[in-house]
Amino acid sequence: MGYGLAAIGPAIGVGIVVGKTIEGVARQPELAGRLQVLMWIGIAFTEALAFIGIATYFIFTS
Repeated sequence: MGYGLAAIGPAIGVGIVVGKTIEGVARQPELAGRLQVLMWIGIAFTEALAFIGIATYFIFTS
């Protein structure tokens, strides 16, 4: 249950990152390549929060 709650934040974060990238590409189509790279970096950092959440779960339950 704890990890399920910890996964909500990264899920919302990834949704925001992808949504803003789509919005940026719609405004500036010529920057699609750069925005996509930045999107993947943002997703990686956001998913790091999920890994921290699962590590914290294992630390506190053992």
